[in-house]
Amino acid sequence: MVLASLESGLIMNARSSAQSDVLRNLPSDIPSAVMIDVLAFFFSSLLVLLYYLYLSWRTRRQPDFTVHATNARVRERWVDMVMANEKKDILAIQTLRNSVMASSFMASTAVLLIIGILNLSQHADSLAAAWQPLVVSKQSSCVLCLLKLGLLLLDFFVAFYCFSMAIRFFNHVGYMINLPVDTVLKEFSSRQIAAYLNRAGSYYTLGIRAFFFSLPLVLWFLGPGILVIATLILIVSLYSLDRTPAVN
Repeated sequence: MVLASLESGLIMNARSSAQSDVLRNLPSDIPSAVMIDVLAFFFSSLLVLLYYLYLSWRTRRQPDFTVHATNARVRERWVDMVMANEKKDILAIQTLRNSVMASSFMASTAVLLIIGILNLSQHADSLAAAWQPLVVSKQSSCVLCLLKLGLLLLDFFVAFYCFSMAIRFFNHVGYMINLPVDTVLKEFSSRQIAAYLNRAGSYYTLGIRAFFFSLPLVLWFLGPGILVIATLILIVSLYSLDRTPAVN
């Protein structure tokens, strides 16, 4: 009995010492490397959030500041024009068909990119070694690569959802806008149809923005600093696109 107890004690001590050696031999750069990239991502997300808060503040003070508000009013007037003129029904259908085709093309592109990212996730080790050579730990590099691929995949899922919803609302508008004015129900007034059309336009814009935001996410594979720089460049570019063009 004494020998058995001594033998079990020696085994327990050997196991505990082996576990402590494994913990000491783990690479110390895993938490720091992941933390730096995560902080860069949250900082870039904060920059984008502050930009949209500023854009919303300027729009409340100056409704004509952004091109989105101008486009919304143009859509409302377009609906009124089409419903007031019976000869414009073919023009309306052709315009909505072009919008549906554009949304369908972008949704199909998002699906193809999603499939491509899923294929890349199977080769995360080789991708991390090629795109992140400065990270010492292979395990840390693989974790970062999977994290970035996951966020990029989520971005294109959002783009696909937005374009699919844009197609849905464009189709609804195509049915409602051809109703004769004298038979239009109260719930299907021109303002309601314009609201459907503006919602379709908003979803289309969000889908395009999701594609834009994928550019910094792709450049994030080169390093956290490049992610922040790419986000700043994207915000400057979006600011020039979101402002209503000045009329000379």
